[in-house]
Amino acid sequence: MPVLADPVLAAFSGLPAGATVIDATVGGGGHSALLLEAHPDLQLIGLDQDPTALAAAATRLAPFGERVRLIATNFAAFAPAAPVHGVLADLGVSSPQLDVAERGFSFRADGPIDMRMNTSAGESAAELLDRLEEKALADLIYAYGEERLSRRIARRIVEQRPWSPADRTGGGTSALAYLVAGCYPPAARRGRLHPATRTFQALRIAVNDELGALERFLQQAPQWLLPGGVLAVISFHSLEDRRVKTAFLGDERLERRTRKPLTATEAEQEANPRSRSAKLRVAARR
Repeated sequence: MPVLADPVLAAFSGLPAGATVIDATVGGGGHSALLLEAHPDLQLIGLDQDPTALAAAATRLAPFGERVRLIATNFAAFAPAAPVHGVLADLGVSSPQLDVAERGFSFRADGPIDMRMNTSAGESAAELLDRLEEKALADLIYAYGEERLSRRIARRIVEQRPWSPADRTGGGTSALAYLVAGCYPPAARRGRLHPATRTFQALRIAVNDELGALERFLQQAPQWLLPGGVLAVISFHSLEDRRVKTAFLGDERLERRTRKPLTATEAEQEANPRSRSAKLRVAARR
């Protein structure tokens, strides 16, 4: 079940007959399937830059036939042919991406330090680790991971170079996570949040230019909407949520539907721990 399913359905409950909605981060198609089931004549455009995610979405959404059109693209590089009635973006990393060790997003199982949403473009996280100077790496980990031990972590990472698979001596995701954890005092390594979480988040954001893409999307998305059209964004950390909040407050084209972000119920958090950090903000085109 996708996160915040009920609030998402509520946000789009007022869609007119024959509406078109863009799922800007279609992933495995979870939110799209919910919307298509709730609105029998809905037309849906699903975007994703991850070929594996698009394949999964194609399978899941196949029962809806020609009501669905899937496009391989980053949402920041897209422009619809005509305005639509709704836009949804779930900014989280999908479970399949986390569960496949070869993608390098997670330290739960060892794999190459890749972290690219689109594995056929751009540099991997390992290549980024090998390229950046120590100070630049520390600044990146602090800015995108809000990691207070960023300087210590960057120094240790540089000492263990190279990390790239072709000539790797530093190791893979497990070795990187172990190195980061070793920068923490022993008592601080046993919290609910793994010590490497913030560093991995920072690298993933940098590799995929996630914040830059989000800012471009937030600037463009209101223009995609018809008057009264709904824009709903689910974020998973403060760097994203601040940008969404600022955009919704400062864009004269939008009227906020949520004063505070909607979060998961205790029952959903218990059933799906990933939902604990999810925040949904909703606005409408004036």
